[in-house]
Formats: sequence, structure tokens, C-alpha cells
Amino acid sequence: MGSISTYLKTIVFTILVPGIVAVAVPQLLARWRKHPELPLNEHLARGLGILSLVSGILLYVYTSFQFVSEGEGTPSPTDEPKHLVTGGIYAHSRNPMYIGVLLVILGQALLRRSVAILWWGAGMWIGFHNRAIGYEEPHLLEKHGEEYEKYREEVPRWFFLR
Repeated sequence: MGSISTYLKTIVFTILVPGIVAVAVPQLLARWRKHPELPLNEHLARGLGILSLVSGILLYVYTSFQFVSEGEGTPSPTDEPKHLVTGGIYAHSRNPMYIGVLLVILGQALLRRSVAILWWGAGMWIGFHNRAIGYEEPHLLEKHGEEYEKYREEVPRWFFLR
């Protein structure tokens, strides 16, 4: 179980980083100027958007607090978990927190039927992917050694499929 200060740091990080990436920027993009709309029925887009948004929020919250309780750290790279987090959803995907953020962005793109927000989400996925393979995976291998290597062999990077 994490300390109150670790939970508070997780909340502050969430507001500052995923809050800006997944909420503030998409809101600004939606209001920036008139842009093409996704060619979806308004009711279908709204339903799928709400489903994606709620799923993404729940996934992010669950995984970030899993970092606190199981890993004894936060999602912030400056206060990362001390222990490798492999339980729960992390048993099915090595990056469910990123997936949660992407689902929030996708949900907003659908709710607003915004091509610009959808492009933002695609760009963020490329950035997350590059960060995962270029920094996080080598760092975790160096920090956790054989434990991470075994985890990496058993659990896919992005999908909830083995």
C-alpha cells in the first residue's frame, strides 16, 4: 500500500501530464478553428466516444494507482515505481497506462467527431511507442534485469492478447 504523499504526487502528475496531453490539448484543437468532422453518425459517435472516454479514464486511474500500491512509485519518470508492476492489467499489456490516455483522446475525437483530435491521438501513439522502445524498455531491462526480460517475453507491448 502506498503512502499518502505518493498518491498525492500521482494525482498532481496526472493533472499536469496526462491532463494536458489527453484533455487540454484536444479541447484546444476542437476549438482552434473549423476543421473536417469524422464521417460518423452523431449518436454512434457520441456512444462510442463516451465508452472510449470512460474506459480510458478508468484504465488510467487503475494503472496509475497500481503503480502506487504494487510498485511503490508514481507514473512520473522522476518518481518511478521501485518494483516492476506486472499484476492486474499489466499481466496483459506492458503499457496499459498509455492505452488509457489514448482511449481518452479517442473518446474526445469521437465525441466531437474531430479529425484534428484523431490526428493528435495518432501522433501521441507514435510518441508513446517511441518512448516505450527507445527509453522505457532499455531502462527497465537495466533496472530489473531477468525479471523484466521474462515479463517482456510473456506480455505484449500494446495489446491485451498474448
